[in-house]
Amino acid sequence: MTSTDVRTEPDTATTGDTTATEALTGRLFDTVLAVLDAQAVYLGDRLGWYRALAGAGPVTPAELAARTGTAERYTREWLEQQAVTGILTAADDPERPGDARARRFSLPAAAVEPLTDGLSPAHVVPLVRFVVGAGKQVDALAEAYRTGGGVSWAQHGSDVREAQAAANRPLFLGALGRDHLPSIPDVDAALRAGGRVADVGCGFGWSAIGIALAYPEATVDGFDVDEPSVRAARRNAEEAGVADRVRFSAVDAATVAGDRPYDVVTAFECIHDLADPVSVLTAMRRLAGGTGTVLVMDERVAETFTAPGDEVERLMYGYSLVCCLADGLADSPSVGTGTVMRPATLRGYAREAGFADAEVLDVQDDFFRFYRLVDG
Repeated sequence: MTSTDVRTEPDTATTGDTTATEALTGRLFDTVLAVLDAQAVYLGDRLGWYRALAGAGPVTPAELAARTGTAERYTREWLEQQAVTGILTAADDPERPGDARARRFSLPAAAVEPLTDGLSPAHVVPLVRFVVGAGKQVDALAEAYRTGGGVSWAQHGSDVREAQAAANRPLFLGALGRDHLPSIPDVDAALRAGGRVADVGCGFGWSAIGIALAYPEATVDGFDVDEPSVRAARRNAEEAGVADRVRFSAVDAATVAGDRPYDVVTAFECIHDLADPVSVLTAMRRLAGGTGTVLVMDERVAETFTAPGDEVERLMYGYSLVCCLADGLADSPSVGTGTVMRPATLRGYAREAGFADAEVLDVQDDFFRFYRLVDG
């Protein structure tokens, strides 16, 4: 047999490994581009560039810098990056082609809502701000990962706090009172009749304000341990014109004394953050007094662990890694729930708190699952 008779078959295992390696390399490179885009969007929002561009027509770097009190050279670089990455459009001055200072940039109409409209469900800038803000604590997070400690909500500061509130604001001022609560007949009836609501973990108050706006006869007491959030909630209620029916207190809900039962007791997207969720759920059960309805809204994660997961699952695990788990572990002792709180986990907490069950409600939302905690 000569050398020409030898047939070499391709190593399919190696070929498959190479393809998978190239795919992962490409994905991580795309991730780097996305992170850089996120940093640029953060700057555009924080420095007011997007808001100044909205409806302004084509502007030069110098014009945008003057309108926003920023430096022209930095403004020009940001505008060029935004055009290169496909968010802005750019056009040279016909009389000065190629002149970077004369080039004009515009924000397309389709980009105005996602980048500037804080009441739109399409407004994604708060998510970007959250991710960039949480990234500022990466050294503290790494240390917490080594030691088992935590990074508190307060330590994350205003970026994360404000971004979280802004991300949920469209839901709380929109679908919550327009669609979600009306789909729960007994809750809807109680609120229309002037029911009393206890909103636990109220944050910036948008959930309480949304309920008050949707139900003009209802009154809401909001509770949160984060004092800056409560101060912001009070300002928001004043500006929304509902401060006469919505009150906020900087206290742990577990310490609130219920003089008489609330008709509805709510916890919107906060149970998974708590070091001791059972004590808070116990307090919610007490505030409902056996006659009120206890509602919990938390992430619509998969019912069981499955890998790989969908985009919502990936998003929630990401939140957990950079913020929620470390916030929960900032206090000790802590159950360390993390963002990915599956229905079985909440049911376990609810039963420890004295409830018979946590019933999943037929409320349609892409990101959140609604539960009614059923008393025993």
